Amino acid sequence: MSIKALTGSTKAICLGVGCENDAGALQCPICLKLGKESFFCSHPCFTKNWSQHRAVHKPAEQSSQIQNGFYNPFPTYRFTGTVRPVYPLSPQRTVPSSIKPPDWAETGIPVGERRYGNNWSILDTKGQEAMRKVCRLSREVLDIVAMEIRPGVTTDYLDEVCHQACIERDAYPSPLNYNYFPKSLCTSPNEVVCHGIPDNRILLDSDILNVDISLYHGGYHADVNETYYVGDRARADPDSVRVVETARECLDAAIKLVKPGTPIREFGKVIERHAISKNCSVVATWGGHGIGTEFHPTPWIPHYAKNKAAGVCRPGMTFTIEPIITLGKPHEKYWPDEWTNVTVDGKRTAQFEHTLLVTKTGVEILTARTLNSPGVPISGLVVTGGPDGKLKDSSAAA
Repeated sequence: MSIKALTGSTKAICLGVGCENDAGALQCPICLKLGKESFFCSHPCFTKNWSQHRAVHKPAEQSSQIQNGFYNPFPTYRFTGTVRPVYPLSPQRTVPSSIKPPDWAETGIPVGERRYGNNWSILDTKGQEAMRKVCRLSREVLDIVAMEIRPGVTTDYLDEVCHQACIERDAYPSPLNYNYFPKSLCTSPNEVVCHGIPDNRILLDSDILNVDISLYHGGYHADVNETYYVGDRARADPDSVRVVETARECLDAAIKLVKPGTPIREFGKVIERHAISKNCSVVATWGGHGIGTEFHPTPWIPHYAKNKAAGVCRPGMTFTIEPIITLGKPHEKYWPDEWTNVTVDGKRTAQFEHTLLVTKTGVEILTARTLNSPGVPISGLVVTGGPDGKLKDSSAAA
């Protein structure tokens, strides 16, 4: 800020070239974003001097990026909320050659999935047992990662924990290099809808964080995610609790419909109805999917009402239901990394997901929580499930 040295006045001088007026309250909005002060006497003066003034932004942007070796890779991007990427990313983690990888491990291209077509897979007894095993392992890994969630840790650290837990279970972390995704799990805080890339951002007391875990073991994939409260401030925030618990309840309500003969389109009706009743919205872009020997085969499972999904549930089918619920508008946009999907209004979002098996009498929740799973619902109730296909409410440890 310039000071009138000759007169001793403490008023700022307008930064307009050749302008000797005292500056008013008007400041350059980009300078404000960069933490730099720049005052002008009027909007016409600011506009007149814009072509010259804008030159000060580039060095300011560059200096604001780097702090202790960490930086924001997208300094000019207009973020919708409070979350910012913190780079550099750690190197892509390696998987021992002894672990069987999916077809995209080397090339980044899921060739088999793209060739899968519209055929729905019905698993035989052997396939169902393989799915039970990989889903049990995925639950173990999710719970291990969730135990490490607390203020002060980075999402990159959670990625390291996840990767190591997968390796210890002779499993490949399915997200790794899937369509070139650089990490072993997805971490999506606050306004991030899904597919957040783990980086060096430190989790804060008041954040909510979705952790999405997927494993490949024995030739089959599993997929499960939950949203967790980071610290006591998050648990005490009514809006955070509302969106997290509504997302959890939406998934539970949809699972209750799963049985032979239930139309796929029915799940979206109950999900949207419950979300609206809690003054929340469903992000319709993202849905559940088939899963088995491929990561994301058919069918696609819409989570909104009035969808036109075809087909019905049949015994032996495995698929996910994973509604994403937001406090604000159900629209989203991408960060420049082309993975991180965020709400357009910066409002918080939450998601829960299970991999399900349609049985002859109902549904088996293959990725069901255990009595020791972290992340207790605020209500103290948790849905668990077993081979009998029944849903049960039981208490869970913190």
